Amino acid sequence: MSPKDAKKHIYKHNFMQYAILLGMLFSISYVFYSFIIPSAVEGAVVSLFKPEGDKDLGNFDGVRAMGSQESSRYVKGGPLKGMINTEFIFDFTTVHRTEEKDGYSKHSDEWIVKAPKLGEEAIVLQPALGFSILAFVFGAGLSLMLSMIMPSAIGYMAFKVDREIGHTKSKIRLQTGFNDDIVNVLTMSEKELEASDRDHIAKVFRYVWDRTEPEEDVTGKQGIKFHAVFDENVDIIEFRNEVLYLRIKEFFSDFVMKEIIDTKEAQSYSRNRLKFLRGLRLYMSHHFTEKYANNVTGLAYFGAAILIIIIGVRGLKFIPPTRPSMILGAIFLEGSMLGLLAFSLVYTEEEERMDRMLKKMEDASRNQLETLEDVSKDMHKMSVALVEGNSDLIKTKVNQAVTEYLSNPNNLRGELADELGKIVMNALSKGITTGMSK
Repeated sequence: MSPKDAKKHIYKHNFMQYAILLGMLFSISYVFYSFIIPSAVEGAVVSLFKPEGDKDLGNFDGVRAMGSQESSRYVKGGPLKGMINTEFIFDFTTVHRTEEKDGYSKHSDEWIVKAPKLGEEAIVLQPALGFSILAFVFGAGLSLMLSMIMPSAIGYMAFKVDREIGHTKSKIRLQTGFNDDIVNVLTMSEKELEASDRDHIAKVFRYVWDRTEPEEDVTGKQGIKFHAVFDENVDIIEFRNEVLYLRIKEFFSDFVMKEIIDTKEAQSYSRNRLKFLRGLRLYMSHHFTEKYANNVTGLAYFGAAILIIIIGVRGLKFIPPTRPSMILGAIFLEGSMLGLLAFSLVYTEEEERMDRMLKKMEDASRNQLETLEDVSKDMHKMSVALVEGNSDLIKTKVNQAVTEYLSNPNNLRGELADELGKIVMNALSKGITTGMSK
């Protein structure tokens, strides 16, 4: 494999990661859809609409209903007609029911809820239409979380977080100008920093200290020297976390400092996958919210649009009140999109305070003006020197060039000699012509 292909392989997901993620997604969604959601909905509905007083609901092969006088003769798997009181029916099973056999009708993919508080007619729920989105959301969230706990070789999100650690380090290098060694020292854990060579760490700290000299000190004021605050008695962990981090934050920005801290925390996740919340913060704060913020907002508006349309259709009586599954599906869709938007906002970095940004802009502008003033003074001095000494400089240069040319014997024997010969021959010819005329 060539170096280019190897680098591409490092930053690209493999088939195993996609296969495991999709397998977990469908498996978990199926479990939620088939077992957890029916039990949860049944428990909520029964607790809300069960008979008041001392009346209890019986269980007839999963059908919660009030038993009739003949209910004692009920045989498991037998017909329900005559065995139950149809005033209260809570049927969340997948059994097909008919009016002739059971006293009420429903398809195998429907749920029946009937109680006096809900009206005379039974409420028909279609779980595929009303609760499949909810099951998919639970399956997606849980499968993504489990993929973070797995090794990056097979975990989809684990691979993404490990890749984002490298990307964030690259961004820190570009934003600060520090090399790999300095960035590694700034982002390494406290244990690694304490175990590192102190002399090497001191050199790195000194470079960062000098590099982050405040702007007001550069323009004339004497800043605090590194040796005045760092010696052999200073705790390097406390110095980095309390002093050097604050200096980097003031010189660069809060966002750069946040990248350094989040990268340091995320690297502990690489060593212990159970600390997945630290890795999730790095991925969400410095990748997902930056790249997909508009997509999430668009999905939230899209879900709201669908919900408005469904409610409008319901208002036109095209959706009967006894079949609210489509409305439930739209509600769960919009709720999921709003939940994703809220989750993204939790990890969205706050904008830097305006007064701090203006202060930094003011300092930068003042330094640029002072630099321009120094440059203009130097240019003025240079122009004055050129004007005043221009003639003398030209004479000197011309004399040097003529002297150098004449001092070369080859030049005298060459072109200059030819010119002198022509002058002599012209003078002789003129003299001979003048003598003959006389």
